[in-house]
Amino acid sequence: SQAVVPYSYALRSLPQFLQQLQMESNGKNITIDNKFVDYPTDGTIFGIQGTDAQHSFFQLLHQGTDFIPCDFIGIIEPLSRHTGHHEKLLVNMLSQSRALMEGRENRKEPYRHFTGNRPSSTILLERLDAYHLGMLLALYEHKVFVQGVLWDINSFDQWGVELGKIMAHEISSGAKEEDFDSSTQGLLKKIKSVR
Repeated sequence: SQAVVPYSYALRSLPQFLQQLQMESNGKNITIDNKFVDYPTDGTIFGIQGTDAQHSFFQLLHQGTDFIPCDFIGIIEPLSRHTGHHEKLLVNMLSQSRALMEGRENRKEPYRHFTGNRPSSTILLERLDAYHLGMLLALYEHKVFVQGVLWDINSFDQWGVELGKIMAHEISSGAKEEDFDSSTQGLLKKIKSVR
């Protein structure tokens, strides 16, 4: 897993874009030579804008049993005249990154003990414009390409998505319910009973 946390409302959809980019591109179990891989490829990308993330999954990042890398993304120049709010965003981003790195020892109250040494990266854009956003997207796209090369998979096919579309056509084309598995049959019957 990897968390992506932009500390900007303007980048609030970035984690969802990266989910599509990375998980659809590298969620494969077949090499370029059509052999099954015997190693993990890709993982789960998740995230939301920073201040919301702090109150939804940061507990897991700080004290969870799995070490989940986190990309913090901030913009140096404020997008509006409300610079006080912008400064608070940057301070929170830097503080969360620092807390993951340093942690804080507290043996008397173990629930307040943070081991630190949790992986994170901080990416700072000077400003949010087409040039800097393009650089950010190119960074993640290049990462996906390089991972595909290292894992020997084709990052640019989408056969898993195609299978779902084929099955959707089979269901919507009026095929007989008894031709489907028992789970799909039961779900179709439930849908029809409510309509």
